[in-house]
Amino acid sequence: MAYDRIITVRTRLDKCLNYAMNSAKNERHLCAAINCNAETAFADMEATKERWNRKGGVLGYHIVHSYKPGEVTAEQAQALGLEFARRLLGDKYEAVVSTHVDRNHLHCHIVFNSVSFLDGSKYLNTFKDYFGDIRGISNDVSRENGLSVIEPKDRGKHYAEWNAEKQGKPTIRESIRKDIDYAIAGAFSIGVFFSTLEKQGYSIKRGPNIKHTAVRPPGGSRFIRLDSLGADYTEYAIKQRISEGAKANPQFPHIPIRRYQLKSGNTKQRRKLKGFQALYVHHLYYLGIWKPRGKKRQLPFSVREDVKRLDQYRRQFKLLHHYRIETAEQLSMLQDALQAELESLTGARKLLYKARRSGADVQPEIESINKQLKKLRSELYTCRRIEESQAHIRSNIELCHNTQPETNKTKQTEKRRSDLWR
Repeated sequence: MAYDRIITVRTRLDKCLNYAMNSAKNERHLCAAINCNAETAFADMEATKERWNRKGGVLGYHIVHSYKPGEVTAEQAQALGLEFARRLLGDKYEAVVSTHVDRNHLHCHIVFNSVSFLDGSKYLNTFKDYFGDIRGISNDVSRENGLSVIEPKDRGKHYAEWNAEKQGKPTIRESIRKDIDYAIAGAFSIGVFFSTLEKQGYSIKRGPNIKHTAVRPPGGSRFIRLDSLGADYTEYAIKQRISEGAKANPQFPHIPIRRYQLKSGNTKQRRKLKGFQALYVHHLYYLGIWKPRGKKRQLPFSVREDVKRLDQYRRQFKLLHHYRIETAEQLSMLQDALQAELESLTGARKLLYKARRSGADVQPEIESINKQLKKLRSELYTCRRIEESQAHIRSNIELCHNTQPETNKTKQTEKRRSDLWR
């Protein structure tokens, strides 16, 4: 039976290689290289990174391939380790395989480059890769040579979580899932979803340069990847659940579902506008969108000049009304949500560009993302213009107030309007 543990090497790959090939822990004939020379392995790996301009990020990976005491000899362990490494890495990655005999159980150290010397691609290390490739290949080699294999019942589940569930105790991951479910229930975009988690004390690690989106709960010591929480908690699955909106999901009965009731017949009741929306309605009223009854009032010159920007103000009001934005805080949250969505789509488009250079037919997907990006950039621009316009609009409305006749009816009307947007 072979047990495998993979370690990500982010600094000093040379030290990791030196440890694997330490002559005090192995014997000369128990060290070999794949796709490179053992004596110059580190230089070969560095040259590969230099050739493909892939020197940043993860430098390599270190697999400890262990055997049950007495199950194999040192020579057999080295031969099985080499076979396992060849099947896993093929003709793409440089690696060193060295069997250590300094402990009561024999174990191979397999250190390999993160960058393929064949095409410059980087090796992916995920739970799926571990259980699908590393564990699967290790078990295949063990079976073919008459060794026992590891067949876990709960694949990908951390020991702490498995042990807590066994004892009937709540787990950190279970709490994170519940927090995510509630954040989804109140979000209208992936950006608002992450903003909600941050307000709950979570730290978020995501973006175009982050391979796996991860969250750290309040008081937590490390980040936990979303895709390790289950199929319903990957970033893609969360986006899908958010897009479903108010649809009831029997998988998450604890989430409060918003229910809507359609009213039949004609009704003149409308949602009362407040805050920014009321401010814009008031301003558009003065600009002539809604014609006042009775005598036409004389407006200050600066206000009349604003008619030139009428289309701009209408677009701004339309966005405020669409997203139901009433306060500066809500506007800021919307900007954060739009910016997060823009960055996510930009990262996805970057991957599609790479696939297109490799010959894949992904142009329809790229065009679809370009349309979404155009809309997002337009809405972000409108949000910024709304921020810039607030003081100017309030000033114009005050000017209009000062030019009106001071009648009791006028005072009462203007007071009601002012109360709406202050």
